[in-house]
Amino acid sequence: MTTASALSPAARRHHARSFWLVALLFAATLAFATVPAPLYGLYAAEDGFGSFTVTVIFSVYAVGVALSLYLTGHLSDRFGRRRLAIPAVMFNILSGLVFVTSHELGWLLVARFLCGIGVGMLTATATAHLTELHRQARPEATPTLAAVVATAANLGGLAIGPLAAGLLAQYAPRPLFTPFVVFLFLLTAGVLLVATVPETVELPTDEWRYRPQRVSIPDEARAGFWAASVAAFVAFASFGFFSSLAPSFVAGTLHHTSHVLAGFIASSAFGSAAIAQIVAAKWRTSELYPAGLITLAIGLALTVGAILTSTLDTLVAGGIVVGLGAGLTFKGGVSAVIALAPPAVRGETLAALFLVAYVGMGLPVVLLGIALQLVAVHAAVIGFGVLMLLLIVAAGLLITAGRRPRMALA
Repeated sequence: MTTASALSPAARRHHARSFWLVALLFAATLAFATVPAPLYGLYAAEDGFGSFTVTVIFSVYAVGVALSLYLTGHLSDRFGRRRLAIPAVMFNILSGLVFVTSHELGWLLVARFLCGIGVGMLTATATAHLTELHRQARPEATPTLAAVVATAANLGGLAIGPLAAGLLAQYAPRPLFTPFVVFLFLLTAGVLLVATVPETVELPTDEWRYRPQRVSIPDEARAGFWAASVAAFVAFASFGFFSSLAPSFVAGTLHHTSHVLAGFIASSAFGSAAIAQIVAAKWRTSELYPAGLITLAIGLALTVGAILTSTLDTLVAGGIVVGLGAGLTFKGGVSAVIALAPPAVRGETLAALFLVAYVGMGLPVVLLGIALQLVAVHAAVIGFGVLMLLLIVAAGLLITAGRRPRMALA
């Protein structure tokens, strides 16, 4: 890797421009991942499937992300950031092509899985690339800007996708076609531009044999890791609900057919989570955990109450509060793992945390989808809410039981 001090002023300016190109591509790719959220009702009406199928389509994305993190999450360290980012975005372009050519259930599952694979490849790669480009462009600056931009691109992109898709579906022709075409254009342009950015990793010359990402949890970090994992699980389960079933509930139960509204409901949790993480950039773990878990519990209570009373305003408020709590909770989990894990295995321990988080994004909403086939909506939602609140309590107990001085000061 070229040292920052060895770069000429022109090269530093090129790295600075490239930093923003990578950030924009990162945001566009994550936005594409949530484009289908306000469109599930249209797919359901066209193909005749119900809420359980919606949860399965959504969970296939989470499976793709988790599998990709496990199989490819570490490859950019070996082959380079740009060299992995381009094929990662190509997976999403292929996913978009599937979306625009077929609406059959099997192909929708394929499209979501391809999208998950691409997002899993890109998330760690783009975050590392942004950090390195920023460090080489401005070696005298702190890494805070890179961290804030990575958070904004990640969660902000996830929030922008449903809003953009809802607007296009509402006001442009062919609502199941136009949103994907627009993002296909953005992703293709982004790949062409990112092909010009500097590579920040030099290819090693030693022999190498492929292995999946190791998932390593040191003995001394296990108590804190499991506390962080339960917190991450429930935070991402909340994201999963608002990006899968919540828009369908608005259209089906509340009879609000606006695609813009469906998109806003889906984006509310992600958007407020991004804001919470940026505002709390310098908070300690001991501040993030209680604030996040309490806020998340309040948001889930509002959400369950909104569904039981069929109140749209309360559901919107619930999504915003859930996002604030989930953003703080997940940031607390990441901060705790970084503080507890030795540097030599920190990346592997974080990979394990992300795997648990994405299982949380998919599994509970699938269970809720099954419950909706067996019992009334109110009973299923109450069960989901009770499960999430029990997990929040469990996370709090694990944090209290496993708290160590090093974690408390993180």
